[in-house]
Amino acid sequence: MKTVSDFRADFQEFSSTATYPNSVVQFWLDFAYRMTNPARFMSNLDITAELFTAHFITLEAQNMLEARKGGLPGRTVGPINNKSVDRVSIGYETGAGTEEGAGHWNLTTYGTRFIWMTKMFGAGPIQLGIGTPPSGVGFGTAWPGPFTGPGFSNFGN
Repeated sequence: MKTVSDFRADFQEFSSTATYPNSVVQFWLDFAYRMTNPARFMSNLDITAELFTAHFITLEAQNMLEARKGGLPGRTVGPINNKSVDRVSIGYETGAGTEEGAGHWNLTTYGTRFIWMTKMFGAGPIQLGIGTPPSGVGFGTAWPGPFTGPGFSNFGN
């Protein structure tokens, strides 16, 4: 298990204890280890826990900054995809840096990295029963898999 010191050494952008108090980092590290599956990530558990932590303490820091400015912390704001000041406008292709279906994990680069790793270490192969070849394919011959051509149904309907 990574410590707060390990985390700060690995992610030096979080070295400020004023912006990222030890208690907040420790809280999210502890939570990350409870929420990530050691059997799934094996030797990569520590990096996934650190990415999980970095994601959430980044969101915490945004909340703290908003509160210091007199705003409402905790508001949900998506990635910026367009900004205008006077006659100058800039837009970003946010789809290139986000993971489809990842929700709040797309709010930080740490979150998108975490989701990428969870996809890389997915459930793995799963076998449901021993299976039988479809009619017309004799035993001893390999079944090439389902036909997926346009308009073809593998389920007989």
